[in-house]
Amino acid sequence: MFKTLFLPGAGGSASFWKPVAAHAQLDGIFFAWPGLGTEPPLPSINSINDLTTLVANEITEPVSIVAQSMGGFIAMKLALKFPGMVRSLVLAATSGGVPVADLGGSEWQSDYFSTFPQAAKWIADPVVDLSSQLPSIDMPTLLLWGDADPISPLAVGERLLSLLPNARLDIFPGADHDLAQTHSEAVAIEVKRHLTATL
Repeated sequence: MFKTLFLPGAGGSASFWKPVAAHAQLDGIFFAWPGLGTEPPLPSINSINDLTTLVANEITEPVSIVAQSMGGFIAMKLALKFPGMVRSLVLAATSGGVPVADLGGSEWQSDYFSTFPQAAKWIADPVVDLSSQLPSIDMPTLLLWGDADPISPLAVGERLLSLLPNARLDIFPGADHDLAQTHSEAVAIEVKRHLTATL
């Protein structure tokens, strides 16, 4: 199996994917995002582009990327930059580079900064719309979505499914934005199946 990189969302904690990884008996590199959530900042990290570079430094061999929410945007940027090295993707409840607000996604920034008042303000900066580039991402991609997610509604997963040529969408009834934690055992089964099939 390829080296697996686990990317959290804006909560920033490296522990986010560990329950899924434990259930799936997967090892890998679990990233934390300096300056986000309750993670201490680093002077070198001042944007999502800096986070993308942080992960890119680990792509020295073929990898799989498992990503949540904002981490999925980073995963897409890496898949576009390293098409021969990123061999498979798992994207959970992400924007994935498409305009979420246009597809019914709710505003999340006020709740986020209420929960994490010390978090870096740059996390709320607008991100680039990658929609026109996504059809070139042809590695096997598993999309994991809850149908009760107000932040990244199912319409976002369906849009990504229509844009990515080698994607499959798994829907978890009643699941919210944190489905990888609330449904960790079921998510682990799908993640392991996908990563094993793309060896």
